[in-house]
Amino acid sequence: MFENQPKGLYALALANTGERFGYYTMIAVFALFLRANFGLDAGWAGEIYGDFLMLVYFLPIVGGWLADKFGFGKMVTIGIIIMFLGYLLLAVPLGGKTIGLVAMLAALVLISFGTGLFKGNLQVMVGNLYDDPQYANQRDAGFSIFYMAINIGALFAPTAAIQISEYAKNSLGYTAPGEAYHFAFAVACASLILSIAIYYLFRPTFRHTEGNKGSGKSGVAAVPEQELTKEETKQRIVALCLVFAVVIFFWMAFHQNGLSLTYFADEFTEKSASGVNTMPFDVWNLVLIIFIVYAGFSLFQSKTKKGKLISALIVLVALGLLIYKYTLANGDVAISAPIFQQFNPFYVVALTPVSMAIFAYLANKGKEPSAPRKIAYGMLVAGAAFLVMMFASQGLLTPNEQAARAASGELGPLVSPYWLISTYLILTFGELLLSPMGISFVSKVAPPKYKGLMMGGWFGATAIGNKLVSVGGYLWGDLPLWVVWLVFIVLCLLSALFMFAMMKRLEKVA
Repeated sequence: MFENQPKGLYALALANTGERFGYYTMIAVFALFLRANFGLDAGWAGEIYGDFLMLVYFLPIVGGWLADKFGFGKMVTIGIIIMFLGYLLLAVPLGGKTIGLVAMLAALVLISFGTGLFKGNLQVMVGNLYDDPQYANQRDAGFSIFYMAINIGALFAPTAAIQISEYAKNSLGYTAPGEAYHFAFAVACASLILSIAIYYLFRPTFRHTEGNKGSGKSGVAAVPEQELTKEETKQRIVALCLVFAVVIFFWMAFHQNGLSLTYFADEFTEKSASGVNTMPFDVWNLVLIIFIVYAGFSLFQSKTKKGKLISALIVLVALGLLIYKYTLANGDVAISAPIFQQFNPFYVVALTPVSMAIFAYLANKGKEPSAPRKIAYGMLVAGAAFLVMMFASQGLLTPNEQAARAASGELGPLVSPYWLISTYLILTFGELLLSPMGISFVSKVAPPKYKGLMMGGWFGATAIGNKLVSVGGYLWGDLPLWVVWLVFIVLCLLSALFMFAMMKRLEKVA
């Protein structure tokens, strides 16, 4: 899995891990912050949440255009600085009135613009590592590793957001609604400092990918750009635009994790767990499972007895710690809605070696699906995830009925947290089929002169999908919950059918 990968991959992945940790710490509580601090209803909170996500993923188009002119490395550095200023402004508690609202909106603009300069261009640099023929066959595996590193940061983010907010409430006395969340935003500032430190400390391993115009300082010979005819360039751009059109609806559905799925966790899911049911809500238990998965793969893949022995020891120690922690699981543990957002990144990290092993096996048999086909399968899987939510919602009240019941002091019907945990598992299977493969496809197919712009196009499609996330907020009210989830099922299925219809054209350039 990690063999024959360029050293620069791990440096860029770690730099991205720090930035993503801060971003997902903010996202874990952002929708709840909007409702608590400003008194917004679900629809308006969803609108702001969706607009922010749209900007975060739309502005990489601008960032890619600038990078094609001035270099990827410069834009990454400037982006981190701008993001830091945005998180810093968001971390300042200015209340829920006009000043606080204006400051919050200004912070969102800074964060989204900084992310636009950073995110896509860093991924172009990862793709540039594989322009070297020595690593060309490892491109998909490299992006899977890179994507896994993103989710390591996201894995710890919900716990960090909850614990720092609880600390602010219990130890520092921040009792007003929304105030404690500012401390979660401050965590993002610290994570960006770590990110830029990693970037510059290990810069020599990837400096040749930065594309700084006229610098001539890298000491690494540039890889000659592939010459394409106008017709070939057109075919590639059209193929990429078809993929962009499909992934819009995946992200519209997937990013309900921060909106309607979080609302469901907050309003319709049991508020506490006991005994063995507490185990999934401790992030360190999830980390131990990850150690078991990776050490288990190493146990079978290691070529030396020493390697196998070390791997077996890690598996035994991790299992022992899990058993020990289970013996300590006494009493009830409160379940906070943001904690459910740790399961998607956990599944990504834990399942990445599994998915890579499956695709490696299929590749050896000559049966590995193409990247466009994987994307189509990912849409089908995402639809299946919301089918689980339809079953989970049977017999529940509408959100407005549930709110009225809560206002009267009576607790409405609640469901097991395992419905959401299962939904995130299935969504993650879809994400692993679609997201890293999609990014790899863009980096491979994009015409050399438009790499930054085309990677920006991927994020632009994601931006439109994220804007449409707000639909979940507007559906959250008088409609039965099963209707809410049915909307996303239908969109995912239609997108998959469109993808299969265009498959020959897409696989022609893949």
